[in-house]
Amino acid sequence: MEFLQTFLPVMLYLVVIILVIVLIVLGIKAIETLDRVNRIANDVEKKLTSLNGVFSIIDLITDKISSASDIVITTISNAICKIFKRKRKESDLDGEEERNG
Repeated sequence: MEFLQTFLPVMLYLVVIILVIVLIVLGIKAIETLDRVNRIANDVEKKLTSLNGVFSIIDLITDKISSASDIVITTISNAICKIFKRKRKESDLDGEEERNG
């Protein structure tokens, strides 16, 4: 019985010491991994900021193309509307002439 009273606390202390050492090693590995991830994230951020100029140019070009296509579509639709209005006016005038004539 006396053997268990001396041996059990020593074993528990050894297990706790080993557990603390393992947790410290795992903590250090986690810190190193997070440091690598942070470096990769910073590198990606630098590369993205270097591409911001390209993206702004692409955005400007697409805005200009959109504006030009809007102008062309508006012009074409106005021309088509004018053609149909002329035909309606001509058909209305023909209808009035037939009634009067």
